Amino acid sequence: MAKILIIEDNEQNLYLESFILQKNGHEIVQARNGETGIALAAKTRPALILLDIQLPGMDGYTVARELRKNQTLAHIPIIAVTSYAMTGDRDRILEAGCTDYIEKPINPDTFHLEIARYLNGGVTRGTAA
Repeated sequence: MAKILIIEDNEQNLYLESFILQKNGHEIVQARNGETGIALAAKTRPALILLDIQLPGMDGYTVARELRKNQTLAHIPIIAVTSYAMTGDRDRILEAGCTDYIEKPINPDTFHLEIARYLNGGVTRGTAA
């Protein structure tokens, strides 16, 4: 399957996302802050990045912008996994460089299917509903 980088500081969210994706055959790389996530993205070249927006220090918006500046990473889908779901939040997430977002709390029954949409070029930036 795919190598997926999860940048998430909340231990429970990180565990749940990792568990679901590993159960479905994906290789998981984990980072608990933005700086580490950027470094791991450059080192491991994942097929997909799941990015929390509320991170300590460097927030997810800044992480997404930094990832998009790196030409070797610019093509990788970045999916914000966030509780930010108010009017304007989706636009702000997309403007930062994310491909799309999934709302927290995630649904364990459908999370893997939501992620699968972004692997292998299935959804391009800003086109998902």
